[in-house]
Amino acid sequence: MNTLRVIQRGVVALGATLAFASMAQAADAGFPAPIGDSSIVPAGAKLERIFDGGCMLTEGVAAGHDGMMYFSDITFTAFCKDADKKFAQAGNIWKYDPKTGQTSIFRSPSGMSNGLKFDRDGNMIAALGADYGGRMLIKTDMKTGKSYILSGLYNGRPYNALNDITIDEKGRIYFTDPRYLGHEGIYQDGYAAYRLDPDGKVTRVAADCGKCNGILISPDQKTMYIVSNDNGWFEFQNLKKGESPVQNAHLLQAFDVDADGNLSNRRVLIDYGKLDKPCSGPDGILADEKGNIWLASRCEHRPGIQVINPQGKELAYISTGTELPTNLGFGRGADSNLLYLTSGKSLYKIRVGVKGYQLP
Repeated sequence: MNTLRVIQRGVVALGATLAFASMAQAADAGFPAPIGDSSIVPAGAKLERIFDGGCMLTEGVAAGHDGMMYFSDITFTAFCKDADKKFAQAGNIWKYDPKTGQTSIFRSPSGMSNGLKFDRDGNMIAALGADYGGRMLIKTDMKTGKSYILSGLYNGRPYNALNDITIDEKGRIYFTDPRYLGHEGIYQDGYAAYRLDPDGKVTRVAADCGKCNGILISPDQKTMYIVSNDNGWFEFQNLKKGESPVQNAHLLQAFDVDADGNLSNRRVLIDYGKLDKPCSGPDGILADEKGNIWLASRCEHRPGIQVINPQGKELAYISTGTELPTNLGFGRGADSNLLYLTSGKSLYKIRVGVKGYQLP
């Protein structure tokens, strides 16, 4: 989540979070038509807006085993207040029902959740960020509603601000830990990606991933993709008018994954700072069942969903106009080729030509 870019493009916060929102009819988002391989994005496919009730930044959309779509609403405390503009919101997780088109609050406060994923048992795994958030990795048993702290400290110190999650077929959970906003102290030695093993052990698996953001294990379990989206700042909400930090590494990187879940052989697939028109890198990332990579691209002159092959070649592109997207997730079952996208304060969907990869 490159939050600085959101503010720089003039995103305006709403007032108090709605306790319940309903949008039974999807609305054409009005974005340009997708381009590229028609087997990936069929002719006539278009993004539809299905929710527009977030405060500042929707994130982390993921399909629950109950048929619902869940997504985070990151309520930046400097901008998201109550109706009297006095008290800051504390983050929300929303639940969208594809059958009714209704969206309701699943959890509030959310601990400032960002990335969400579901393990093979249907538990929700959430990466909690800073700005009065939990800064931890938690699991929610969706049958009982109880939550458990999977990892709250590393080497006895709080994390920076957990961002994104991926889960391999052995049940190991990988997560990234950058920092884009929050008043809390920073106690880790740097940005990194971590692995939580089923026995509870946490290992730092990548200290060389830049300002690690989106993370994805490939369907064949052999490659780990990690985004570096480095805006050069820890707390954008404290930037003064006219201040703008230097943009650092904006990369899509790949690492080999061995049988024990360790990463090696880092290489850069795309350096977004060295394109013909340099731009910010992606945010969220996922894969389809063929191994293609789907990216929420925050390239300012060309934002949208970028679909590439494992070698980095673009196969298709779904424009989001001037909106900078944050994350994406495929549905399940009959809707496994229904792609959901978070962007701004909204949730979108589009029917595509391939099925998303999910844990078997």
